[in-house]
Amino acid sequence: MPSSSGSSHAELKEQTTQRHGYGDYGGNPLAHVNTGESARLPAFGGAFQPGLYKPPKTQIANPAPLGLAGFALTTFLLSLVNLGTRGLSSPSIVIGPAFAYGGLIQLLAGMWDIAVGNVFGGCALSSYGGFWIGLAIILTPGGFRVESTYMSSTSINDFYLAFSFYLYAWMIFTFIIWLCTLKSTVAFSSLLFTVWITFLLLATSYYVAPTQGGEPNVPLTRAGGAFGIVASFIAWWNMLAGIADPSNSLFLVPVFHFPWSEKGREQRREKAEKRPAANGDQV
Repeated sequence: MPSSSGSSHAELKEQTTQRHGYGDYGGNPLAHVNTGESARLPAFGGAFQPGLYKPPKTQIANPAPLGLAGFALTTFLLSLVNLGTRGLSSPSIVIGPAFAYGGLIQLLAGMWDIAVGNVFGGCALSSYGGFWIGLAIILTPGGFRVESTYMSSTSINDFYLAFSFYLYAWMIFTFIIWLCTLKSTVAFSSLLFTVWITFLLLATSYYVAPTQGGEPNVPLTRAGGAFGIVASFIAWWNMLAGIADPSNSLFLVPVFHFPWSEKGREQRREKAEKRPAANGDQV
């Protein structure tokens, strides 16, 4: 009589591999292909799903790539400014995309993610949409008078300190949701890890401004910009993984499941099962 654990392993394999085409498509066994036929799918950054999930029975398309796209582009622009690219230092160019693309569009993507039953994706994408809208409000000159209010009543140092608190709060939020990706994929988890490091570096650069002659710490700001660039490209990578499939792409990008994830354990069991069979053939 087969054990219950063995049957559950077989069921998991059936649910997550055989019927949704997660095979060696195009020589890329690490790619994620979904035909909408499986009972459960493995963790996937392209759908902003950190663990096994059921394909939603809905006519709404996967909104996660849209949210990832909005986050990636806006982060890329701000990070170029933080790096001081070509001597640029004013973040004014980011205000428009922060309101419209990284803000509103990402917020809508998060709401649509909730509509398809993805609580994690809805929470993360909607929250980061709120971050970008909040940042745009802070950076808008004249209109909301956030910075000028601090400068008229106290000094620019108080504004930098308050702004660092804003970034530290988002650093804490990012760390919390990053913990939920540790059983997902390398591409997914590394995105939130680099975002967390970006917030940490930028928040600290503004926090120490009063001790730096009233200016954010330049090396920390540059480092935050560098990590932001990395985060934006990882976000684009996950976006591509979410929209590329055999019908529209000549290749599929790998997502690299962690060895301790459900998919990773299932892959190790497959190898272990094949090894005795291969030894038997040699005999």
